[in-house]
Amino acid sequence: MSAALEGALDAGLAGLGLELEPVQRGQLLSYLGLIGKWTRVYNLTAVRDPAEMLTHHLLDSLAALAPLQRHLRSAGLEEGARLLDVGSGAGLPGIVLAIGCPQLKVSCVDTVGKKAAFIQQAALTLGLKNLQGVHARVESLTGPFEVICSRAFASLPDFTAWSRQALAPGGVWLAMKGKHPAEEIAALPADVQVFHVEPLSVPGLDAERCIVWMR
Repeated sequence: MSAALEGALDAGLAGLGLELEPVQRGQLLSYLGLIGKWTRVYNLTAVRDPAEMLTHHLLDSLAALAPLQRHLRSAGLEEGARLLDVGSGAGLPGIVLAIGCPQLKVSCVDTVGKKAAFIQQAALTLGLKNLQGVHARVESLTGPFEVICSRAFASLPDFTAWSRQALAPGGVWLAMKGKHPAEEIAALPADVQVFHVEPLSVPGLDAERCIVWMR
């Protein structure tokens, strides 16, 4: 992996206020290489340029790491919490969160077999014992998961409806979105409460991003 990419990752981490161990930074760069390799054959992602993948995939997903860690701390879930990443695709943000939070048990679910297989391969290659790929429809999973997340997956009403049976009692949904999704929030059922919409700033990405937290 090129020194330029390493430098860009370090600058991005600094911009996000994140301090990761050398091992974690190495895993992130290896993961980027894996996506590139698999995408040539399986078309995992539309973004092909490594520098663009770093910004649009890695840093975009890493922007959720500090908010997630804050939530886990405040909920007393620093050890052994389970996170489900719905419609994970190439493992975004699930694999990135598994690297950044080694104590978190991460399951990435996708209905496309080759994508679930990629996540299993990534877990093996990167030595992530806290990560598994699941080939299934999210509606078939029962959990319980303390956090259920998604990134650019579906509307908030669909995301929460399809995954609610897998949410642990007292669990939360973490939906990564672009612009503030006011219409989607208004369409949520009465028993799903948005308790925080958290604006995110992604280094090198000139676009609106936010996390919609729900319970």
